Amino acid sequence: KTMETTVSTKGQVVLPQQARRQLGLRPGVKLDCRVEGGSVVLTPKGGAAAVTRLVRDAATGLMVTEGGPTVTSEQVRAALADFP
Repeated sequence: KTMETTVSTKGQVVLPQQARRQLGLRPGVKLDCRVEGGSVVLTPKGGAAAVTRLVRDAATGLMVTEGGPTVTSEQVRAALADFP
């Protein structure tokens, strides 16, 4: 599917949300840029970005993430400390 975006006066391009979501692109991800024929090709450095999915854990039946970074119990506690 073709998506449209605009080049700013500074040469910046905003990638459409659908493209970012489909590729799992997050702020700070580095992209390789090359020109192929009349096209600009952007590729996440190090290959395709990992896509995080929700799956049901067979042992507990709880929903867990798969394919993303490992989150420690300490990181979860720190994140939850911000909530009342």
